[in-house]
Amino acid sequence: MSSKPEQKETHQANGAVLPAVPMDCLVSPDRGQLVEPSNFLGPDGVGVEVVVLESRANAKGVREEDALLENGSQSNESDDTSTDRGPEPASPLKETSFSIGLQVLFPFLLAGFGTVAAGMVLDIVQHWDVFKYVTEVFILVPALLGLKGNLEMTLASRLSTAANIGQMDTPKELWKMITGNMALIQVQATVVGFLASIAAVIFGWIPDGHFSLDHAVLLCASSVATAFIASLVLGMIMIGVIIGSRKMGINPDNVATPIAASLGDLITLALLSGISWGLYKELESKAYVNPLVCAFFIALLPIWIIIAKKNAATREVLYSGWEPVIIAMAISSVGGLILDRTVSDPNFAGMAVFTPVINGVGGNLVAVQASRISTYLHMSGMPGESPETAPRKCPSPCSTFFSSDVNSRSARVLFLLVVPGHLVFLYTISSMQGGHTTLTPIFIVFYMTAALLQVLILLYIADWMVHWMWGRDLDPDNFSIPYLTALGDLIGTGLLALSFHVLWLIGDRDSDVGD
Repeated sequence: MSSKPEQKETHQANGAVLPAVPMDCLVSPDRGQLVEPSNFLGPDGVGVEVVVLESRANAKGVREEDALLENGSQSNESDDTSTDRGPEPASPLKETSFSIGLQVLFPFLLAGFGTVAAGMVLDIVQHWDVFKYVTEVFILVPALLGLKGNLEMTLASRLSTAANIGQMDTPKELWKMITGNMALIQVQATVVGFLASIAAVIFGWIPDGHFSLDHAVLLCASSVATAFIASLVLGMIMIGVIIGSRKMGINPDNVATPIAASLGDLITLALLSGISWGLYKELESKAYVNPLVCAFFIALLPIWIIIAKKNAATREVLYSGWEPVIIAMAISSVGGLILDRTVSDPNFAGMAVFTPVINGVGGNLVAVQASRISTYLHMSGMPGESPETAPRKCPSPCSTFFSSDVNSRSARVLFLLVVPGHLVFLYTISSMQGGHTTLTPIFIVFYMTAALLQVLILLYIADWMVHWMWGRDLDPDNFSIPYLTALGDLIGTGLLALSFHVLWLIGDRDSDVGD
């Protein structure tokens, strides 16, 4: 039989809808090689010739055929490469500046009030005996508060990316991510807590040349116990926040890291103060308690290592993720050394209450930006696979803050949150009479200048660092945030100390600095 060129009927064959094709169109190079035609009867009894393609149509042919078919199906089963594919996760990056600001604002304020509470706690506990006679505990403060950047914020960024790209959609995948990551951060917390105590002993010994074995063991026990318990509590909170965010249709990248910080500083500082005070009390009568505490938490390490190694997602981080958290801990300890040298100086009165605030706000904002950029890159492939997304040189400030790119838009939003956020936090501290510092206009100007400069530097470094790590086949979720939050601690503490020093030099006695 011969087919009629004017015929338009379509017929069902093996589940695919096939059009009637005239014979003079069968040799089109876009349609592939043909096999023997098959004959079918149309509804009116007239025979039509149906042609089945031997090879897959190219992309152009598929698009042309989709336009012909009412139901959008393709002419051959082999053409359908998306069969049984589940719904793709919604992109979190199609956001306006308003939506970004709205989602970030409330977690940012919550995190800020958490840092204010931590500052108020530090302002009180700095007068306890353990802080007076074992001053190295001050060196532990930024290092252990920085664990939220080293561990919890990294965990939040890692799980946010996994949730956004659909790796936590099934209960089995979710449970594997939870167990592996919780075991991983317990390993990291124990090791980093131990190393932080060693750094505190060294930084405390170098200036004075004085070493006490009892104080060294006290620092080790306090640091390891605080890091372990705080990471356990905050890790569980982070998992709940990310799961809840996805169910509510909120981008976890915008809320998870600030919420990690909102409770992180307060919980960690409260634990450090309480544990160190309790162990200091036991030091005189029961000196064996401190070594036992250290031994107990270190003995649990093999259990967490075995659990983390069983999960493919955390096995790589277990082997290769130590460099950023250890270096970040060392950077934060330098900030702790600055705090230790200034907090007892009358000319720097108020440093204790403001340090967690300025460091926490800067770390929270840059962690959000780093998490967002990392998710953006993960949507283009795997680390190292998309060299066009990794700039070979430092980006210009204009491209970081003033381009039309979605990451530049979020950088502008986060930077604009600094001044109103800090004004709220400063007012809260003043109303609670914390820091023994009056908020004069000149004090606010110096403080805001330090805060704006800190966040400006951090956002610029984040834009370069995340892309640089991506181009070097490193996952930014695991490597960037520890460095950035540690730099935030160091830059924030340094700029704040400089501001207080300048205020003292110009004689701003109305702010009670130095009184």
